Parts: sequence; structure tokens; C-alpha cells
Amino acid sequence: MRVVVTGGAGFIGSHLVDRFAEEHDVVVIDDLSSGSEANLASAPSARLEVADIRSDKAQQVIASFKPEVIVHEAAQMDVRKSVSDPAFDADVNLVGMLRLLESAREAGSLEHVVFAGSGGAMYGEQEHYPAREDHPVAPASPYGLSKAVTEQYLALYHRMYGIGYTSLRYANVYGPRQNAHGEAGVVAIFCERLLRGEGVTIFGDGEQTRDYVFVGDVAEANARALKERPIGGYNVGTGVETTVNELARHLCAAADVAFDDKVTYADARLGEQLRSSLDADLLEKTLGFRPQVALADGLATTLQSFKDKL
Repeated sequence: MRVVVTGGAGFIGSHLVDRFAEEHDVVVIDDLSSGSEANLASAPSARLEVADIRSDKAQQVIASFKPEVIVHEAAQMDVRKSVSDPAFDADVNLVGMLRLLESAREAGSLEHVVFAGSGGAMYGEQEHYPAREDHPVAPASPYGLSKAVTEQYLALYHRMYGIGYTSLRYANVYGPRQNAHGEAGVVAIFCERLLRGEGVTIFGDGEQTRDYVFVGDVAEANARALKERPIGGYNVGTGVETTVNELARHLCAAADVAFDDKVTYADARLGEQLRSSLDADLLEKTLGFRPQVALADGLATTLQSFKDKL
């Protein structure tokens, strides 16, 4: 099968490429703004095309390769950036995706899209916990809105052109290869700073919660979606709420440092949700899988990967 993975040199995308390249003909489109060619070292058969998804080069790659499936991981994922510059967020996350989709449609090859959605961002402040897929969509940021609208576009293309889509609505993904300098990388940021002997900053009182899901579980969900191709949106989360304070305590203990010595607090950030957790029952019923890696085990694996890198 011919598969394009956008953002495939990034944190999550590279783990997907590792899985897909074993069985499929894979082309990666990535501008390397946050990803790295080194992330693709374990998948030498995958071909990297360095390009912004909005660029003519990216459209030319799609037209010539004629993918049967696009796995769309590339995104502007900084919540703060989306608040300060919503036009840029929409240009990358909506216009960029639509340019790819149109190029593939015109090539006549596209059968299915697997999309990296965001359950936490698109549901906004939840009315019930954990949230199911029928939870009201009420994003707290332009980033969350762009994820929700992308799903609507994919549903429209399914109705108009018969192109299938699976939106995997991720919780907070963490694990090896995560970018410690990105907005979405709180686990990576904490790991790197603690291992360097530096302090970490928690924004707000630290009692805001997230549902942390290990990247290996996310890769498995994508592999099953690529094979089975169910239509619609599916949560990929653990259903467990963990506060940022709890997360920091886990990592401080694993790094053998004192929480009170390393953690400071700052003002909460605009657009940040207070609580988030996702119900993955539908994923299990549809694809026979739910995330398996316990937080303590995943954090230990992630911290070790940062030790090895440093």
C-alpha cells in the first residue's frame, strides 16, 4: 500500500513510520521545523520529502506518489500560538490539510485518511469525565477548533467523494522522541530539565488534569486504523486524570530529585483547560484495542530515553 505520513519525522509520526514501513511503501512529508531526520533512522525504507504541507512541493509529491492512504500528523500544535495568531493556526491546520486532500483527490488514488485529532482540545472544558465521542464540541482555543473543523471537512469529503476517514482523537501523548521544546511536550520538558539538574515551571496551581497516553499505544491504534479503516472519530486515551503536580512528582521521584527543590509555579496560560480525560470504549469495541501502558511504566521508559540521549 502507498502511504504518505505527514509530520512523519516528528515525535508521534516517526513511531507510526516505524510501524508502517515494515509492510507498506511509505513517503514522509515533513518540514523538519520540529521533527528530525534522525527520528527516521529505524525506518530506512521510508522516503523523506522535506516540505511544508502548504507548499507546491508537497502537492507535487502527492501528485506523483499517488497515495492510497494519508496519515495526517503534521500540525501547528502550539495552543499559545493559536491564541496569539489564529490565522496562522488555520492556515497550517486547515488550509494545509485541504491542499493535501485536494492534491490526492485529483490524483485519483486516495481511499482513506487517518487523522491525528485531539479529544482534549476539541471537547474543551468537559461536562462529564471521561468524555465519550458524543461529548459536545466546545474548544477553548483556535487550535482545538481547527482539529474539530478538520474532522468536519473529512466527513464532508467522505460524503461528497467517498474518501474514508478515521480521526483518532488523542489525549496527551508522551514518550521517547518527544520534543522537549514544544508546547505539547510537558513530559519531555520536565524530563530534560530534571535530568540536567534544572528546575521546572508549572503554570497555574498544578491541579489541572490531563489524560496521558503512551506513544506506543498511539502507534498501535494507528496501525489498526490503517488496516481496518473505520469511519468516524475515536478517542485514544486511558480515561485516567492525572494532575500536573502528580506528573511532576512521578518524574522527580524517577529522576531522584526533590519535588520542592525543583518545582516553581507561574500564572496560568490563556486557553488552557482545567480537566481532561477520554473514554476509549468505542476504540476497543471497533478495533479491539485500548491503551495498555501504565503511566508509571511509560514515564520510566521516557525518562530513560532522555537519559540515553543526554
